[in-house]
Amino acid sequence: MFDYTAETEKSIEEAISSLEGSLKDEKFGVLWHFNVQEKLQEKGLEYNEAFHVLEVCNPNEAHRVLTQNKMAGYFLPCKIVVYEDKGKTKIGMPKPTSMIELINDESVQSFAAEIEERLIQCIKKVYNLKE
Repeated sequence: MFDYTAETEKSIEEAISSLEGSLKDEKFGVLWHFNVQEKLQEKGLEYNEAFHVLEVCNPNEAHRVLTQNKMAGYFLPCKIVVYEDKGKTKIGMPKPTSMIELINDESVQSFAAEIEERLIQCIKKVYNLKE
């Protein structure tokens, strides 16, 4: 699978707040928080399910990977989505290891695995997760 997705009993707002805290602990900041539902409704489209996209970045890690291979920048910043599905809150992301394979550069693959594990741990810290 190209993704890591987990489920929590928390509300969307609680999940996002908890996620932001765990990301901060790992020195990742939320660069952009895009509320898809709100934007679609603003454009006159009917979409009634919560769907949020968080673009997250750790500047030191971004510098490290860009110094190694600028093509890795095509996958920056990392995305984490928080959405409602059948009454449950889901938190997920495309796995950095899946994305970085497209570059075909072994020197950044281990780096992607490290970032992936850190981001998964951030998601898991959002209490009561069910995978």
